[in-house]
Amino acid sequence: MSEYDSLQRFLFEDLGIRGELVRLDASWRSVQERHPYPPKVAEQLGQALAATLLLSATIKFQGSLILQAQSGGPIQTLVAQATHSRGLRGLARWQGEVAGQSLAELFGEGRLVLTIQNEGNEPYQGIVPLEGANLAAALQSYFALSEQLPTRLWLAADGQRATGLFIQELPAQRRSQEDWDRIAYLADTVTEAELLKLPRQELLYRLFNEERVRVFESEPVAFRCGCSRERIEGLLAHLAQDAIESIAHERGLIEVDCEFCNRHYSFDPIDVSLMYSPQIKPPSSTTRQ
Repeated sequence: MSEYDSLQRFLFEDLGIRGELVRLDASWRSVQERHPYPPKVAEQLGQALAATLLLSATIKFQGSLILQAQSGGPIQTLVAQATHSRGLRGLARWQGEVAGQSLAELFGEGRLVLTIQNEGNEPYQGIVPLEGANLAAALQSYFALSEQLPTRLWLAADGQRATGLFIQELPAQRRSQEDWDRIAYLADTVTEAELLKLPRQELLYRLFNEERVRVFESEPVAFRCGCSRERIEGLLAHLAQDAIESIAHERGLIEVDCEFCNRHYSFDPIDVSLMYSPQIKPPSSTTRQ
């Protein structure tokens, strides 16, 4: 399986501890191609995407997991989404110059929202303060408060790759504190350069060569945006018909841009009328530029 754009699971079979390693290459560059992010913003968005893939692999669901950071600081919004099929997308909004290293410097006061949208179920949402030395530390606080499972993350991103390492004690399989402390200590020796540069198997061997580790088949990851003309029509159709028709006739077009992939959708007055017709549905068509 490819070394690139993949999620790798592994298991310490004798210890009741699971791990994951994610590498985003072309998929991460595809996200950056949609918007020209400043380096500090891109670094945080890349780390958020890696984290979202890692967290999505810990649950069984059909839908998406969304990680959102909201603040009043330089980076105002950070959104990363991963689906059960390992598709990802993300975006960020910022204002002014973005500098510094800590969450306080980059975001200011804010919160971290984790939403699981599972088909056929009500969305689950967890919220924690956006606090700690970095995004990994804030997510570890989420697990400590909501999941109550020992969890550690290491995240890194540059212009070419976003990556992350994750370890967690398995539910109902708690072993000795000494085992967990040892694995966490070994993982904590990883450097940002190693996360970004070392081949996957070499990295795992470097960290855990004295442990019994079972490595599973890796899973491919890709950039995918869930927008479509049909979905936009559905959203517009749920709004007040009089208001939408009035805007369409006044402006000649209703225009909608997808912030995730920069696709542009246009709807003229006839398109709008067909949206609200119970007998006639507009035919599927490609995106109008």
